[in-house]
Amino acid sequence: MIQHQLAVQARSRPETLERVIRVIRHRGFHICAMNMEAAGNPGDINIALTIASQRPVELLFTQLNKLVDVACVEIHQSTSQQIRA
Repeated sequence: MIQHQLAVQARSRPETLERVIRVIRHRGFHICAMNMEAAGNPGDINIALTIASQRPVELLFTQLNKLVDVACVEIHQSTSQQIRA
């Protein structure tokens, strides 16, 4: 599996985190780590994600950017990781 680190900037609303997680799951990615914190602008949040999949991360990037409350998505790093079953 390939791991990707993403940074998502979004509006702080009750449903925002749920929507981000749902899109990740529906696109066939697994969340390995997640951290959310208040951003510098009041009413905004920063979500740091480490996700894993064999699928191209661009599929997820495009879908996350379409979400109404998401302002910005950045791919920081990709690493190949062998997962043992």
